[in-house]
Amino acid sequence: MSETVERHEFGAEVGRLLDLVVHALYSEREIFLRELVANAADAVDRRRFEALSDPALMLPGDASLRVVPDKDARRLTISDTGIGMSKADLTQHLGTIARSGTLAFAKSLSESQATDKPSLIGQFGVGFYSAFMVADRVEVTSRRAGSEEAWLWASDGRGEYTLAPAERAEAGTDIVLHMKEDATEFLEPFRLQSIIRKWADHITIPITVARDGQDEPANEGTALWRKPKSEITPERYTEFYRHLGHVFDEPWATLHWRAEGQIDFTALLFIPGMKPFQAVEGERDSKVRLHVRRMFITDEAELLPPWLRFVHGVVDTEDLPLNVSREMLQATPVLARIRRAVTNRVISELKTRAKDAEEYTKFYENFGPVLKEGVWEDAEHRKDLAGLLRFKSSAVEGWTTLADYVARMKEGQEAIYYLAGDDAAALANSPQLEGFRAKGVEVLLMAENIDAFWPERLDSFEDKKLRSITQGSIDLSKVVAEAVEQEEAADLSRLLPLVKDALGEDVSEVRATDRLVDSAVVLAAPEYGPDLQMQRLLKRAGRAAGAGSPILEVNPRHPLIRKLAEKAAGDASLAEEAGLLLDLARLQDGDVPRDPVGFAKRVAAALAL
Repeated sequence: MSETVERHEFGAEVGRLLDLVVHALYSEREIFLRELVANAADAVDRRRFEALSDPALMLPGDASLRVVPDKDARRLTISDTGIGMSKADLTQHLGTIARSGTLAFAKSLSESQATDKPSLIGQFGVGFYSAFMVADRVEVTSRRAGSEEAWLWASDGRGEYTLAPAERAEAGTDIVLHMKEDATEFLEPFRLQSIIRKWADHITIPITVARDGQDEPANEGTALWRKPKSEITPERYTEFYRHLGHVFDEPWATLHWRAEGQIDFTALLFIPGMKPFQAVEGERDSKVRLHVRRMFITDEAELLPPWLRFVHGVVDTEDLPLNVSREMLQATPVLARIRRAVTNRVISELKTRAKDAEEYTKFYENFGPVLKEGVWEDAEHRKDLAGLLRFKSSAVEGWTTLADYVARMKEGQEAIYYLAGDDAAALANSPQLEGFRAKGVEVLLMAENIDAFWPERLDSFEDKKLRSITQGSIDLSKVVAEAVEQEEAADLSRLLPLVKDALGEDVSEVRATDRLVDSAVVLAAPEYGPDLQMQRLLKRAGRAAGAGSPILEVNPRHPLIRKLAEKAAGDASLAEEAGLLLDLARLQDGDVPRDPVGFAKRVAAALAL
């Protein structure tokens, strides 16, 4: 047989591209198995399609892809019963990258009028050469369906290949990889099965891996998302959701649709029924899986923005090549259009489900803070997301929307008022609310860290400004409300400058306020710059510089302030009392006294008196 061996140089483009394929195109070595399985699946699909017009090419009833590792010989074999290749096919398809058989077949189909066309995966034809990432020699034995001849193609990937007659009992192809010394992990059956489950679980052709003389199934074989919704039970959806996300709850929502037109893709997405455990706090990557013609490509395609990272699922498209790097993927216009379509579909689903307040509350209590991130960072969807937010309120039980708040606004009220802090229960009892309650003005209570950020970006809702009640001086005089009988205000003309002198740079200003009823003092932030909650967050992060000192507001009708005003009129020193007032205001806002030990001693001394 050696006399009939033919030696051929690779086509010029192979010499230029082979090194790129092996060392640069793929970021993970295990991809080689995905590529070879994809090619084998294509070969079976091609034979099935051609058999429609030529019954002699009919697939055997047990058509499958077999993966056979041989650790002793350091050899891996991938076998299929697909269309196979003739001598000319081997020369064209494996000797010249630019003339991929799959690509040529796909082109011929696109020019035909056939309506039942198979989905082809490796259209660029470079996937086969990924075998050289793990093998120092590759042998391909193939027999074209309808032919009695078989041929052996072999190469070490170094510039040439050989062709020789061979024997194969039936049509199809055997690819034998002589594995490199550092690639023996790919001869372990368990490793092979895990790779196939990861990358090709939903290839419709059965894939088996040989273990201890037995062929064990390695793929599920059904792309659930490609089935009509009418054929899928809720139990099957739930089973797939749990398999996909490695979770045990029920999905809160299931979105299954096919998009056709400018772009074609199928999506099956799930919104979880419970908040998932995050192994890494702050991880914001979307994990929706991208498939191309059923073949898994990556779960790092960022198909949804970070503020929808709780969504699990699969997007499968016909409009992308299989052989594409992550870097190329990010720059692909097709993927950008898919992202936009999928994001809009999820938002539309949330809007529809938000009409059922009770059901939507279940979702919002799990993922509401994540949606607020979208208001902060996504200008395109900011207004849509604002309508999906829910809030605790000083005026109503349960959750409320911004639209409902605006509908309840008092006559003369100019803004949507909110109070941000660390604890919702503490916010509900905050002295900051006293003046608003006296006027019957509702305040939204926000207790997530993100609440210190997103209102600034939203700025307004239905032409009503969002305003923190801890920032600047808020004038409620225009609000129409029932008159409330109050004590006469004390004269603070001497008290205020004395307190400011005593506190120095700890406060930027000391002023009288009408927004307190039962409390003596309260803190406020300057009109421009971060509000009090933002200042606290900056301080915790070690970035308090530039936040400025707070304003101390004093209630001129409170008994304590009245007594201090009388004391100030007698030119008495107020250093001790001024410090206590500031520390009281800090405590009310959930902060700590400037000097906790000194504050405790002063309180103890006051109690002793």
